[in-house]
Amino acid sequence: LLEVRDRCAHCDLDLSCHDTGDGATVFVILILGALVVGLALWLEASHAPPTWVHLVVWIPAIAMLSIAMLRPFKGILVGYHYRNLRHKYQTGPDA
Repeated sequence: LLEVRDRCAHCDLDLSCHDTGDGATVFVILILGALVVGLALWLEASHAPPTWVHLVVWIPAIAMLSIAMLRPFKGILVGYHYRNLRHKYQTGPDA
């Protein structure tokens, strides 16, 4: 799901050296965690549903949203990595 290709399919840019590690996962955990906790607290305060409702609502929501958010965040981090550190990976006469 989060594997970066070795080369860009459009411009043939070498992406094998752009490793963002677990950065995307950390951002997704923090953003999604804050969002879900806030919404769960709102749901609890406004409707006071039983515990099983929270389980039915939040477990699938967290699973789907985290999978949907991981790939865009990984792409953003690879883009920032290339923009800010490309001088380390350039080869040739312009390096």
